[in-house]
Amino acid sequence: MSAFLHEFIVFGLKEARACIFAGAFFLLLLLSVYLEVPYLHRYDFLFLAALLLQALLVATGIETRDELKVICLFHVVGLALELFKTHPSIGSWSYPEEGFFKIAGVPLYSGFMYAAVASYMIQSWRAFDLKLLNYPSYRLALPLAIGIYANFFTHHFIPDFRWWLGAAVLVVFRRTRVEFTVITKKRWMPVALSFFLIAFFVWIAENISTFLGAWQYPDQQLGWKLVSFHKVGSWSLLVIISFIIVAHLRHVKEVRRGISEISTASVAG
Repeated sequence: MSAFLHEFIVFGLKEARACIFAGAFFLLLLLSVYLEVPYLHRYDFLFLAALLLQALLVATGIETRDELKVICLFHVVGLALELFKTHPSIGSWSYPEEGFFKIAGVPLYSGFMYAAVASYMIQSWRAFDLKLLNYPSYRLALPLAIGIYANFFTHHFIPDFRWWLGAAVLVVFRRTRVEFTVITKKRWMPVALSFFLIAFFVWIAENISTFLGAWQYPDQQLGWKLVSFHKVGSWSLLVIISFIIVAHLRHVKEVRRGISEISTASVAG
């Protein structure tokens, strides 16, 4: 029991370390509720503060330049989705406050919320020495990620295929497991379970964020309400996209170095 408790505490500390960007961003979000900076809108404060935070993480070596490139990619992916979803003809959510650093009504700080998920994955990979076993062929994984991302746009005009895509994820990743080390003992879980767990905690973070006014869903315009638990499904799909991108980029980098952290299943290759 003592050994288990020690490992559990170390696990919690490593998780907190992996959430350093997301946690710091939440503190900035909370601070922005009570702190008014003269001549600076709240959304602009969040954007500039997040930029400074990102630069600090790179300067201190907590994040590398290569990892920063991956995070910037998620900014682009997230911003494209934000621009579409917040368009008046779609109206999935909105950013009602004023701001200078906005594009078509979308504050630029919003990209950091997607980058926070990528940052967590990158930090977790290093902290827990993650290994992927029986990872499917990228000829399956990458088209699946593209299809999931496209469905976030197309389901407004054609039938929604998210349940079919979710089923495809379970099939494609049915044999894949993630191996991690907290202290010395290697442990593992099905990678599909990790998708759900990350999405669940992102959903909790989403509720906190909307409560603090980071963005607003249509049913929250007259007052804050708990975000529907169905959003966990959407976040799971976004987590899958993030995971596949991070896994693919790490695989490419490790192959160039002659070391692979990803074991590809022969049946999928």
